[in-house]
Amino acid sequence: MELEPNDKRIDDLNALMGEGFQRVHREMDGLNGRVSEGFQRVDREFVQVNERMTEGFKRVDEKFNRLDGDIRELRGDIKELRRETNLRFESVDARFDAMHRTMMRGFFAIGGITVTLFLALAGLQGF
Repeated sequence: MELEPNDKRIDDLNALMGEGFQRVHREMDGLNGRVSEGFQRVDREFVQVNERMTEGFKRVDEKFNRLDGDIRELRGDIKELRRETNLRFESVDARFDAMHRTMMRGFFAIGGITVTLFLALAGLQGF
């Protein structure tokens, strides 16, 4: 059977279409390869970013741990200073109490001496 002119043109068109689709497939395969390489590169960059972030978080954690230690140390220092301040105030209170007792004893001693002197003077004037 002889091909008619339309059949020949359809066969030629079919062959051209086949070549076109093959070219498109080759280009798509190349594009797929480039896209895969791009995604792999992005994945590697994400891994690097993740590693840097992990290192950064570790450094931040270390700084927070040091800061927590410093805060605990300061709290201990403040507690010790409060204790020392309270002891000093107690010491000052004790000194004031002792001074007050001494002054009251002196006051009563001077009062007793004064009364004795007045009575002695009064007794002298009566003779």
